[in-house]
Order: sequence, then C-alpha cells, then structure tokens
Amino acid sequence: MGWGAVAVALLSLTGGCLTTAMPGRSHQGALPPATGEEVEVAAELRRHVQRLAGDIGERHVGRPQALRAASEYIEKELRSYGYAPGEQRFEARGVTVRNLDAELRGTRDPASILIVGAHYDSAPGTPGANDNGSGVGATLVLARRLVGGSSPGQTVRFVFWTNEEPPFFQTELMGSALYARRCRDRNERIAGVLSLETLGYYTDAAGTQHYPSAIRGDYPDRGNFVTFVANRGSRALLESAVATFRSTSAFPAEGLAAPEWIDGIGWSDHWAFWRQGYAGVMVTDTAPFRYPHYHEGTDTPDQIVYDRLARVVVGLQRVVVALAR
Repeated sequence: MGWGAVAVALLSLTGGCLTTAMPGRSHQGALPPATGEEVEVAAELRRHVQRLAGDIGERHVGRPQALRAASEYIEKELRSYGYAPGEQRFEARGVTVRNLDAELRGTRDPASILIVGAHYDSAPGTPGANDNGSGVGATLVLARRLVGGSSPGQTVRFVFWTNEEPPFFQTELMGSALYARRCRDRNERIAGVLSLETLGYYTDAAGTQHYPSAIRGDYPDRGNFVTFVANRGSRALLESAVATFRSTSAFPAEGLAAPEWIDGIGWSDHWAFWRQGYAGVMVTDTAPFRYPHYHEGTDTPDQIVYDRLARVVVGLQRVVVALAR
C-alpha cells in the first residue's frame, strides 16, 4: 500500500492540496536478480561514495580543504567523461566555494534544460556518505552513462551544489539558491530539476519507515522504496518521472505532491528552484524518516545499500532520457 492510502486523512490538513495518486503501479514482491549493468553501477557508486565520505570525509566551509578536495574530485571525474565543467564561485564565511556543472547539449531544443543535481557538502560532524555522497555518486554515474548514448532532444545539465547543509540551508548562501537565481537572471528555460538527495538506504525490516507528522493513516512501514517528492506546482514533472520509473524499473517507487510546509517536502536543493518559479522534484530514500544515521558521525560508506541504489540509478537514467526527449 502506498502514499495514496493516506489521501483522505490528509486532505483536511492540507486544504485539498495533496496529490498522492501517481501513474503506474509500484513494483511489488521480491526484486529480480541484479543485471550485469546494475552490478557495474553498484561498484561505481561504491567508489564515488568511498572517495567522498571515506577518504575525504566531512566537507563544508569549516573544513575548506576537504570541501575543495570534493569539488576537485567531481571536476576530475567530469573531465574524464569528456565534459568541460563550468563553475560558479562565491564567498561564504570568508571561504571561496563553488558550484560545478556540465552539459549534454540537446539536439532538438537545446535552450530547454533539464537539471539533474546533488549537493556535495556534508553536515558538520558527519562524513556524509548517504547525505549526500549517494546523490553525488548517482549524478556522476548518470553523467558518465548518458554522455556515450544518443544525444537528448533537450539539454541535460548535471550540477553539483555546495552549502546545502546548515548553517546555509534555505539561506541566500545556499549554493543552489545562488545557482537558481543565476538561472533566472539569465532567463534560462529550465524545464525541470531532479534533486538527488540521501538516496542510498533501503531495508525490508518492519517499522523502519516513518513519515512527517502531518501525514497520518495506513501506509508502508518498510523503508524499501524510493520516493519522488514535489510541490503542487511541480506535479506534472513529478507524475512524468514516476510514470517512467514505474513502467521501466522493477523497484518500488512512491510519489507525492504536497504543500511545502510539511516537514521534508522542501528539504533539499529543489526548494531553491521552486523559489524562482521552476519545477523541481526531490528523489530520495526519505532521509531522517528512514535512515538511522542521518546527520550522524556514523553516516559512513558501509551503511549504503549499493545493490539497491544501483537499481534506482539505472531507473533514473531511463527517467532522464524520457524527460529530455
């Protein structure tokens, strides 16, 4: 049973502004054996997360050398795939930091841009394997796998933001806030944003999945699915992403469009693009509502369920291809 089971209970709380019914049907039952493709992706994801959270570790403006090392690793990887990365530099608490991006230019409508991105900083006191080494690793894998395929109709831009975590979260020095504002100032036509956030923890154990306090009712208590989250203005993008993922991936997926005041709905970089009037969807394992090591020193690379994360990433590749046609 999915998010749809709580719709009636939530309508009275949200003024009828909650959308839980998603196109398609979420995968049920046992997962099929991993494909060779998924095994390869799992190994690649493990390498990225180990480098970011194991070798580099805690990375934020309080540890500027580590934050710089993370950005240099991302830039080096992008160059090795054949991209020419761009950067957006800015100052935060006396430290020069930067966002990074790389583009696959579209052939049919290159001015229309689909952004796929993740923040690469970690919260103070944590090595940030799941939050957000998993999202960075997923974005790097997608950037590598898509560069060798057929060119998309729309431009696909891969972006790596800094300063998502406190003390910059939802402030003017949040990396994605500066980036989204620059997109608006340049009159860029952003077709949508997929924010990959805390994406790597899955479990079939009962009682492991929790929800924001505003959501009440009968819903899954096992944290074994990936979730697509949006505000009401991003509903069309959300439904397109969920429809493609469910129809092409044998992995459980849920979707929800809800008011931004509900805890967790705007808790990543998609929030910055909502502020600029762009559509944005967060793809997540639901972070603190499931992951016991959220913002803890124990958020280490060994906590990530790489085989399941790989299935999600392979599914997201199909979503990106479909959205950018």
